Amino acid sequence: MSKLFVVPTPVGNLEDMTFRAARVLQQVDYVLAEDTRNTGKLLQHYGISTKMISHHQHNEHTALASVMEKLASGMTLALVSDAGTPGISDPGFLLVRECIRQGIEVECLPGATSFVPALVNSGLPSDRFCFEGFLPLKKGRKARMEMLASETRTMVFFESPHRLIKTLKLFAEVFGEERQASVSREISKLFEKNVRGSLRELIAHFEEGTVKGEITLVVAGSKYKD
Repeated sequence: MSKLFVVPTPVGNLEDMTFRAARVLQQVDYVLAEDTRNTGKLLQHYGISTKMISHHQHNEHTALASVMEKLASGMTLALVSDAGTPGISDPGFLLVRECIRQGIEVECLPGATSFVPALVNSGLPSDRFCFEGFLPLKKGRKARMEMLASETRTMVFFESPHRLIKTLKLFAEVFGEERQASVSREISKLFEKNVRGSLRELIAHFEEGTVKGEITLVVAGSKYKD
């Protein structure tokens, strides 16, 4: 029976792969990979020989028809991103939606995603939070932040290292420089680091040196009292 498996992959440490995820990747007919080079290393590490098909944000629209043809023929496919859970700031939504429209079963396995450990590590309230992912790159960036100025829940963002300081300064401008926040980089990797403090303190910290690695930002809600 045709089926799409959405399979989370490690965000850093390869030992974070689940036994079930490895088994599914071994058993499906094809693996849809965001970057076949990265996924190839993961498959090789676990001795998985399943063939891969490139499926990323630049081709997911044009490749959708051929992927659906494979599923309609009775194949099973696994969708993976470079790291974490597909569909969370990564390709996946379009394919999952089309499968649901056409009555093809979709199963998302539980597994790695970077924002959960970043949220828990922040020490900020995690019982209620909102995930914002990446902010708009240019148009609407500040407007989006101003919409969140009164958000009372803890907020979680993804950011690239070269935009981190600029984003922290924008947060300080909109939220106030004493708003508490946390910056997590390279989660589950060898040089993982979590830095906590006010936005003013975080700006001063990261202006002292070069920022590298994958970044997750966690910012306190408007009513949080330290």
